[in-house]
Amino acid sequence: MQRTIKSFVLRTGRVSNRQQQALDTWLVDYLLIPQDKPWSLVAEFGRDTDTIVEIGFGMGHSLLTMAQSRPDQNFLGIEVHRAGIGSLVADLHDHGITNVRIADFDAVQLFKSCLADNSLAGVQIFFPDPWPKKRHQKRRLVQAEFIRLVVQKVKTGGFIHCATDWQEYAEHILAVLSAEPAIDNQQSDGGYVLRPDTRPLTKFEQRGQRLGHGVWDMIFTRA
Repeated sequence: MQRTIKSFVLRTGRVSNRQQQALDTWLVDYLLIPQDKPWSLVAEFGRDTDTIVEIGFGMGHSLLTMAQSRPDQNFLGIEVHRAGIGSLVADLHDHGITNVRIADFDAVQLFKSCLADNSLAGVQIFFPDPWPKKRHQKRRLVQAEFIRLVVQKVKTGGFIHCATDWQEYAEHILAVLSAEPAIDNQQSDGGYVLRPDTRPLTKFEQRGQRLGHGVWDMIFTRA
């Protein structure tokens, strides 16, 4: 049997009391369970509107901000680390936010099995693990095969938005996206775009800017 290379490593980290309470008590209200056929997003969210997927939402601060500012859209966040899931669920519960669902398993499996073709308004991949060591770069999430799979799930006119603070990974992502014929770069010169207002500025990013670190955004749309 061929071994599947995952783009993440499950790290054991401390889960706070608040995060554990969220996992034990409120996660059930937001969690989508993996299955072998596509979810009905209309049924899962209880309404028919645009759905945006964010892969790897970390502690969930940006996803929370987007869901609050765009209540007319649905958001599906993918994350495998328990502390981040617990943090987001606690915030969603505290703010009474209902337009977010969470999947706590591998993004590749999710896109292969759980999403219908042409069902998404957009896919966001913000600050994925860059796997900087050359021997680990096969673990990078943004690869040609995965992007072809993602494109199938995005509607005509829908977007793929990636951002990274590793320049070498930015160059890799831009090359992968540019090589996919079904999507077009929204930057007319074929390069990077300025951070749009739709991607909240994180505290980590603000700190990096003060230190002179770069961030590269790329937005492609399905032709």
